[in-house]
This record gives sequence, structure tokens and C-alpha cells, in this order.
Amino acid sequence: MPAERRLLTIGHSYVVAHNRRLAHEMAVQGRGRWRVIAIAPSRFHGDLREIATEEIQGEASELRQVALRFDRSPHLMWYGGLRGLMQGAWDVVHCWEEPYVLAAAQIAACTPTRATFVPATFQNIDKVYPWPLSAFEQRVMQRADGWIAFGHTIRETLASRAGYRLKPAHVIAPGVDLSVFTPNRDAGAAIRQRCGWSAGAFVVGFVGRFVTEKGVIVLCDALRESKADWRALFVGGGPSEPQLRRFETEQRGRVRVVTSVPHADVPHWMNAMTVLCAPSVTTPEWREQFGRMLVEAMGCGVPVIASASGEIPHVVADAGILVREGDPADLAAAIDRVIENTGLRRTLAARGREQAHARFSLPVVARQHLEFFETLLEERAAA
Repeated sequence: MPAERRLLTIGHSYVVAHNRRLAHEMAVQGRGRWRVIAIAPSRFHGDLREIATEEIQGEASELRQVALRFDRSPHLMWYGGLRGLMQGAWDVVHCWEEPYVLAAAQIAACTPTRATFVPATFQNIDKVYPWPLSAFEQRVMQRADGWIAFGHTIRETLASRAGYRLKPAHVIAPGVDLSVFTPNRDAGAAIRQRCGWSAGAFVVGFVGRFVTEKGVIVLCDALRESKADWRALFVGGGPSEPQLRRFETEQRGRVRVVTSVPHADVPHWMNAMTVLCAPSVTTPEWREQFGRMLVEAMGCGVPVIASASGEIPHVVADAGILVREGDPADLAAAIDRVIENTGLRRTLAARGREQAHARFSLPVVARQHLEFFETLLEERAAA
């Protein structure tokens, strides 16, 4: 029997238990073949709050914590004492930091020569980075033995880019924990009651950052145009909250804006929705990189309507309805169509559940990571 391989996976997002479930699941799927060690910061200043490392009950991967320095600057943050933690005979070092940030360059520099180094990226716009970010990216990709693209548009964007084009690449979607994002009628009913809405109300939902590029203002305009008797639920936080609060006041009793919802409670709010909307709007500097809330909704059996921004068409496929970006009328028509057609809702819900489990469940995504790592090790051994 081959010796157990050693995988070190590191990323600042591992401070959140949901993100570190990937490391946990790789340990579960690779049991007997892989020993998985995850490095996470002990604390991280997130967009909305400071986060201490969250626990995972029965965590299968070994967790090591490290201090994260300068973490209010995502491009220049770095890990304290990392070199000491990374000493060892690693087969693979998996870096969940963007290649153009200092933390990734630090991880690349600390990776032992004999280890296979694999960074991952969400970059889906071909940007020219200023120094020192350009230098970080160059160093990371010079050291990389292969790289993971978190979507098809990401690989298409970077496939011809210097440093990427000659290295093996594999498209692997971010995973979603479908043991928690699952249909729960009782939880949904409790949220509707909390909002003062009937069990049979048609609830249009949004989950995520309250920013213009996520299309929250487009959704408000679409709801104003909709002919259906809807209720609307906005769950998240961000700088567009004042506009949403004004919309909540304008549509008194029909709209609820809810902030500071812990990620563990998001499935309850998701289950209160009849349909989830993700009307992201592409800008010169941004387009949708994945749209995690789409898969979370599909896991809960909630039909989705989304724009065609970035990676969304690949995520939704035939399990939802795509609308034109920045077009409230098109979005309103889709909302009315889903609300009015019970059969369509059932079809989309079934397709979404099937697709979520086949493509985006954590066991599937974890196995894809391990298979790619094994391929890279075999290619390196044969070279």
C-alpha cells in the first residue's frame, strides 16, 4: 500500500468554519491516502466583523493556527511565524490566497523545494497589477507546479497569461455544505412568521453583499415593476443598505432588510424564500466570480433567477432562469413568471438540487482537489 501523502492547505478564509470544511472533507475523502493539515489565522478582520477561528465539530483535518498581520489590507497581509509552521516533508502545499497578494508570495517562498505547490484563484478579469502586486504574482506562478481556477471564466481569462499558460490548470468550483443548505420547511415557516408574512406568501430573496455590482438596486426597481403580490427579503450587509432601508420604508410590510445574520443561520432565511435573485452587474473592474448564494439556494430547493454576469451561466446552467444584466424589466418578468407558475418552480427546484449535489457538494469538490494533486505528483515523478 502506498505511503500516506501529506497535504498542507492554507488560506485566511479558513478562519470561517464553512470555508475550512474543504480541508475537512479532503481529509475524509482521502482517509488512508492523505494526511491533511490546515493552517488558518487565529483571528481575521472581515468585511463586517472580526472573526476568531471557528470550530468544526469532529474536524478530520489537523488545524494549526497562526497570527495574521496587517489583515485590514488584503493585498499586503502576511502570516506571522509561517516558516516554522510550514517546515516538514510535504507532498503538496495548497495555497488558497490570490497569486497577486503578499500572503501567497510568502507561502510560495516558505514551500519546501520537494513539495508540489498549487495556488488557487478567482481572477476572472485580466488585470495589469501595479508593483509590488505584479511581483507577488510573478513569484507565485514561477513556483507553482499547477493552479486551480475556481470557474470556467477564470481559466479562460488566465489561460494565455504569462506564468499561467504553461502550467497545468484544473477548473474546480468552490464547494457548498449541502448537509446544512437543504430544504427545511419548518425553518422557512418560522422566518416568514417572524417577518409577519403568511405561510403562502411569495417571497423574493437576496443573500449577499449590499453593493451596486451585486444588483440590489436593480432588484428593487424590478420589484417595483413586478405585477405579482410579492414579499422581499434582503439578507446581508454593505454600503447599499441605506437605499434598501428606504425601499423597506417605501414598501412597508412587504420588504425586510436583515443584517448581521451568522452564516450558520443563512439556510433558515434561504428556506423562507420562494425564489432567490442574483442580478449581478458587470463593471470594468468586476464580474461575478461564482455566486455562492446560487448554489446554496439550489441546495435548499429554492429556484434561482440570475443575470449572465461572469461565471453565473456556468453555475446556473439549466437549473435556473438567466436575465439580462442591469435590466429591471427583464428581471421583473422572470420574477412574475416563477411566482405564477407552480410547475416551473417545482422543475427548477428539482434541477437545482440535482445539480448542486452533482457538481458543488463538498465531497465532490474535495475529491476533485485530491485527484488533481495526485495527477500533478505523478507528472512530477515522471519528469
